[in-house]
Amino acid sequence: MSNSPEHARLLRLATRASVAVACTLIVAKAIAWWFSGSVSMLAGLTDSALDGVTSLLNLLAVHYALRPADDDHRYGHGKAESLAGMAQALFIAGSAMLIAFQAFERIKNPEPVGAPWLSIAVIVLSLALTAALLTLQHRVIRETGSTAVRADSLHYRSDLLLNGSILLALVLAGFGWHQVDAWFGLGIAVYILWSAIQIARESFTVLMDEELPSEVSQHMLELACSVPGVLGAHDLRTRVSGNHWFVQLHLELPGALTLSVAHAISDQAADAIHAAYPRAEVLVHADPQDVVKAARTQ
Repeated sequence: MSNSPEHARLLRLATRASVAVACTLIVAKAIAWWFSGSVSMLAGLTDSALDGVTSLLNLLAVHYALRPADDDHRYGHGKAESLAGMAQALFIAGSAMLIAFQAFERIKNPEPVGAPWLSIAVIVLSLALTAALLTLQHRVIRETGSTAVRADSLHYRSDLLLNGSILLALVLAGFGWHQVDAWFGLGIAVYILWSAIQIARESFTVLMDEELPSEVSQHMLELACSVPGVLGAHDLRTRVSGNHWFVQLHLELPGALTLSVAHAISDQAADAIHAAYPRAEVLVHADPQDVVKAARTQ
């Protein structure tokens, strides 16, 4: 998948929308927390503040990742997205610890929640804006496969549960169940921490050049072998960087072929893989079959 103008536009739109939503919710939740003193609302405010930081990191990372390959980065700049994902995971884990600490304090020293209905209105706004942002992000991920937007989307999906939990806690607090607010805050902290682990795991696999799933690699080999004239394929290697899959493999061809014919068959094999996986950039090396057989018998 190339960094087409449409893909670049979608990525910039998603990251800018994420920053705008986060900033709006920071202001709204700060006002609600100031009047209510709710631990659940503090959890939501902290999460939105970190959303703002991580969304800004995403904006910068995507801007950098969209830069074309150059002499110093021949495979492009796509891993900037995964670095942003790791930064998100660290920020999210930190917010979980802060929320858990505040929840423990409130469990030991319960306090009534003030202005719960103002807080409820803010959470309803949060749910609406988050749902709209997730709809946009889902489209962008489907079109571009962006790691950074996927990590951001995972976080905002957890926000739906977080804000739903806050809404329930505030409603119960409004009816006099004040300590429920602290327990919900603690549960939210655990869920946020789990989200951070998921984001870190996905980013780590990209940074460490983990192979694509085995079924994808096997299908690529089958596509290459289906090209007329190909006698076999081996040593397929894959890695991911941003929106790109880098694929390398060896084709086994008759040794009597001319270089031009071998080159044409190699291009057909690369095109067959690229047609099935548009984001794949395929490099093919042609091996004479008799050389391969000799190497295997040694």
